[in-house]
Amino acid sequence: MEALAWSGFWITLAMAFNGFVYFLYENNWVGGGFTFPVDVNGREAALEFFAGYVLEKSLSLDNIFVIALIFTHFGVPLKYQHRVLFWGVCGALVMRGAMIGLGAELIRNFSWTTYVFGGLLLITAVRLMVVQHDNIDPSRNFIVRAFRRVIPVTDEFHDQHFTVVQAGKRVATPLFVALVMVESADLLFAVDSVPAVFAVTNDPFLVYSSNVFAILGLRSLYFALAPLLEHFRFLRPSLVLILAFVGFKMIALHVAPIPVGTSVMIIMGILVAGLIASVVVPVPSPLKSPVLSERAGLMRVTLETAIRSVVLAVGGTVILFGTMLLFLPGVGWFVITVGLSVLATQFVWAGNLLSRIMERRKS
Repeated sequence: MEALAWSGFWITLAMAFNGFVYFLYENNWVGGGFTFPVDVNGREAALEFFAGYVLEKSLSLDNIFVIALIFTHFGVPLKYQHRVLFWGVCGALVMRGAMIGLGAELIRNFSWTTYVFGGLLLITAVRLMVVQHDNIDPSRNFIVRAFRRVIPVTDEFHDQHFTVVQAGKRVATPLFVALVMVESADLLFAVDSVPAVFAVTNDPFLVYSSNVFAILGLRSLYFALAPLLEHFRFLRPSLVLILAFVGFKMIALHVAPIPVGTSVMIIMGILVAGLIASVVVPVPSPLKSPVLSERAGLMRVTLETAIRSVVLAVGGTVILFGTMLLFLPGVGWFVITVGLSVLATQFVWAGNLLSRIMERRKS
């Protein structure tokens, strides 16, 4: 339950920052001679941040599956997974910052880079559709094998230590190898996700800040969703469709640009459809949760409560986004209706409220 609460906290914080982005760009609250682009107002900036955040949050779901596989392969105890994820998040923030800076410079100086990024996203979508996580062996990873050749690794864990001294020599523990694997996996995900965000905004600040807020909530999101991995059967196909859409959007950027608002609705629609399908048609996945055996004592949350919390987070986010769009005729109420429809799959009050809204709008 604690992980679910923290997930809700990070999502709420991201939405609060989104409001700050609106006023930041609307009033140009920046000193030191730096000014934001004059053609980007507060509404557009807030919408671009939200689009980047939703996109990164969606793609991070596949990252969670890979992290679960790594922890399962190395047999990382649940009480040590927090430490690995903490340093993994810190490393991800540094790597994403460097890659975003490089990507921004490439797009600014070479417009054809968008075609390269779009093609890369399409290839990634195909790879994600073909490659199955349960067929991946982390021990065969090139970085892990190179690491083992350079640094000796112990056969067993030594509490939460990454390295220990044995026979007068500093050696790594399996926990450190798991951290190396998590960092290398995030590097590969960054190659996909960073170009994806540039498809909705080319502002480096918005790209990085949306990445930061998505990554900061990754650790709590992992522990919230880890017990449910075998139930999210249709999320992976959803991510394939999202990557394919963003890839086409980036390729068509200079020919037929798709508005950011439309992109957000398509991405969220695909993600919500995958979530609803996973809840309505719960078919177990071959991938088993690395915290499944300890769920009762350490997570203290039932499967039903966890699913309801995930639905609440997704539906609440959709409603918040719809509230931001209320000033557009019909669009805001449509998005709010979608959010309530998601909530209605698990909450009776949401269904009753949706019925009342529909009746009033008809009258």
